Amino acid sequence: MPARDSFHSVMRIGPVQIGTHRDRTGRTFHAAVCTADRCGWSADYSSRTAAQLAARTHRCTVR
Repeated sequence: MPARDSFHSVMRIGPVQIGTHRDRTGRTFHAAVCTADRCGWSADYSSRTAAQLAARTHRCTVR
């Protein structure tokens, strides 16, 4: 059975989107992804607070 990529509790801080998802083992992770063109930054965090802090302090290297 293929894994589902479903995000819930999606929020946006500047150009960064944060979404909550579960991996195959059922653990909850919070992904922070920059949506700016040619940036390519993304990271998974174990807490929503850490993802929000990363989103607030993220600076795109490409302008």
